[in-house]
Amino acid sequence: MASSTDLDIVNVTKRFGTHAAVDDVTFSVAPGEFFSILGPSGCGKTTLMRMIAGFEHPTSGDIRIRGRSMIGVPANKRPVNMVFQSLALFPMMSVGENVAYGLSCRGVPREDAEERAERMLERVGLKGFSERRVTALSGGQRQRVAIARCLVLEPTLVLLDEPLGALDLKLREHMKIELKQLQGTFNTTFVYITHDQSEALVMSDRIAVMNQGKFEQVGSPRDLYHNPATPFVASFVGETNRWPGEIVSSSNGTVALQLPSGMVTQGTGRVSQKSAVAFVRPEAIALAPSQPALRDLPNRFEGRVSAVLFDGANSSLLIETLGFDQPVRAVLPQAGPLAGIEVGAPIHVGWTADAMKVFAA
Repeated sequence: MASSTDLDIVNVTKRFGTHAAVDDVTFSVAPGEFFSILGPSGCGKTTLMRMIAGFEHPTSGDIRIRGRSMIGVPANKRPVNMVFQSLALFPMMSVGENVAYGLSCRGVPREDAEERAERMLERVGLKGFSERRVTALSGGQRQRVAIARCLVLEPTLVLLDEPLGALDLKLREHMKIELKQLQGTFNTTFVYITHDQSEALVMSDRIAVMNQGKFEQVGSPRDLYHNPATPFVASFVGETNRWPGEIVSSSNGTVALQLPSGMVTQGTGRVSQKSAVAFVRPEAIALAPSQPALRDLPNRFEGRVSAVLFDGANSSLLIETLGFDQPVRAVLPQAGPLAGIEVGAPIHVGWTADAMKVFAA
């Protein structure tokens, strides 16, 4: 019977001495899904990936691919292929030989292997490259060779460990889109690890946010961004303002948070203790030259522009705001009366209670 999932991780723990690098993690990945594990360095994501690939063994728990347990199955016998950040291409082989290598190892006749490698190169946009040396390729082309070498083996699962890490910014932006399209074309299941949240947000169907060996939240990019379940997810996924304070009143999910300055703000959250922390996205902050323009908002404050951070369409303002010990970060409008605002200008800021997520500190 065909399994309805390509990968099941069941209560997997990996200990090194007393330290649990992966701590009782459970999740499933559906066929054809682009699933990312996002987290800071040292959170356990590479250890988890190495266990799926068979380079490490779990201390406890089970790893199943298409319903079959992989415990005790060596790495070379698993229907899994891995693309590393270093790409690990063979410099002494041509592009075509690199792609055909895994097929040859499996005993596929040479002509057949070459033909399949050729077809695969065409599918990743490298038609006619098979005679070239790997060393003569650009970073993005090498990336595609590594992926072709992996996909030609028709694995159930492709594991990608920070594969865009070594590329420059412009190429990384381009490869994010390419990878997503390639994965869609082949409909292969991708499990991708990264510490770069924009990579995860752009490419994934679902993302698991990992912290200190555990999954804090698993959901769609939109879900994690708009409805973070924990303060860690709120601060790690996307840009955000963060303010500590104390809950002074709470009813039906609406809370009043008092900042250290005594200023009170309205937010949403279910917090049972007094000390709390609030998060507001820069793009959720409304800006106006005068207070009346924001009169419908429960949170309205006046401030002064302390910095203009120009980054094209992603430019933002830092605003020294009355009652806040850190500047408030807001998106710089691209048009309208505030588009050309300069440092020192007075400005009013405001946001809805919905835009402010409050968690127990």
